[in-house]
Amino acid sequence: MTAFGRRGGLTGTGAVRPSFGVARPMRSSNLTLGDDDQESSPSPLDMPPSLSPDIIPVQLDAMARLAEREATSGDPGLVKAEGFEASVHKIKEQVLPRLLERVDPEAAATLTKDELAEEFRPIISEVLAELKINLNRREQFALEKVLVDELLGFGPLEELLSDPAISDIMVNGPDQTYIERKGRLELAPIQFRDEEHLFQIAQRIVNRVGRRVDQTSPLADARLPDGSRVNVIVPPLSLRGTAISIRKFSAKPITLDMMAKGGSMSEKMATALKIAGACRFNIIISGGTGSGKTTMLNALSKMIDPGERVLTIEDAAELRLQQPHWLPLETRPANLEGQGEITIRDLVKNALRMRPDRIILGEIRGSECFDLLAAMNTGHDGSMCTLHSNSPREALGRMENMVMMGDIKMPKEAISRQIADSVDLVIQVKRLRDGSRRITNVTEVIGMEGAVIVTQELFKFEYLDEGSDGKIVGEYRSMGLRPYTLEKARQFGFDEAYLDACL
Repeated sequence: MTAFGRRGGLTGTGAVRPSFGVARPMRSSNLTLGDDDQESSPSPLDMPPSLSPDIIPVQLDAMARLAEREATSGDPGLVKAEGFEASVHKIKEQVLPRLLERVDPEAAATLTKDELAEEFRPIISEVLAELKINLNRREQFALEKVLVDELLGFGPLEELLSDPAISDIMVNGPDQTYIERKGRLELAPIQFRDEEHLFQIAQRIVNRVGRRVDQTSPLADARLPDGSRVNVIVPPLSLRGTAISIRKFSAKPITLDMMAKGGSMSEKMATALKIAGACRFNIIISGGTGSGKTTMLNALSKMIDPGERVLTIEDAAELRLQQPHWLPLETRPANLEGQGEITIRDLVKNALRMRPDRIILGEIRGSECFDLLAAMNTGHDGSMCTLHSNSPREALGRMENMVMMGDIKMPKEAISRQIADSVDLVIQVKRLRDGSRRITNVTEVIGMEGAVIVTQELFKFEYLDEGSDGKIVGEYRSMGLRPYTLEKARQFGFDEAYLDACL
């Protein structure tokens, strides 16, 4: 039998196995086999020549973790509220109908949350007296908050939105909600009354930004008052009920220095990127979903000169620039008759008539890529954008494909030359499997060699090992190359600092 088929060997008293999903180093293992396991395990003579006794415990551990994953794959992923929270929500269901009978919804909508709580306090006391429910002070304050959130806020989502440690909220129907905290997904202890309740919350979110969601328009992008990005998809497209995905953004802007201290990049990388932002390099930020592209773009934008006019163009406005001369633009979907749609490409074309110094696109997905390249190459140095890609080389290839998706008929070599002439830097960001987000590559675009775009890497994150706690261990390395964009940095007086950072 091959080592892949063996399943025994982890039942001994000495076996130590981490919980499933936690990565562990493959070079050495702290697994030790017990006496019983040593008797039943094969001798070195029985093993295939490619396997050594040291490797067997690691492989057995891997097989056990695979078995555990298979056993837990049917978990429905539901968490019920318990204790104090459950009792408050149970009382809320009794109080809410009677409270609505005594409140004018139009008048309540004109009040702030604090004012509404003051108005509700005596009415809630009356309703509780009618229902013969006695609450202590803590329970009454909690009930008031839940009722105000239900009427003016986003219901059960409010407590998740107010938690600064949560970065993503994913509602998969009324009975299941996941959150991302410190890079890890976990179930949230909230539930909605039913599908109708969840759908009302979704409508309240999208209506605040002039969007709509219903069976005729089952998809919607929106944003919350704090700038958090929201996507809503409702039945019949979502089979489990209304699904809401919320990407929260930190109330305190994240800077390049903060990212360097947090381990997302090295100090030299942070210096080089600061200079790139200040010296009007044309920058592409590439990465996967949730890798931190928008955060990186916000951090880079802090290096823009306050005297420059900056235009940002997005599907749902989420960028938060700190410059005084900043004008955000947002696309508009088609109306019920299918008319009136304003695309990113329309806004890019219009932005060129608005005397911008820099144009920043939240994300490029299609033919607007050509218009951005044209802007970069015609006096709008310092423009930036993000796109989805797994590496800098793939990012350039995707840009070629996006230009060809449009109605512009150009040979591929001409498109490649346009990209090589326009783009200065490609920054690759990645969310690693331990939940950390890191800058893995900083790549320069040098020019063309034949029909191929030539690049050189300035910085690279090199994976070394994994700690026993599952954390990725790596090193940020400077490739020691003289940057091709040094002349551009010299025009702003940063050439020596830029060269020191890259070497």
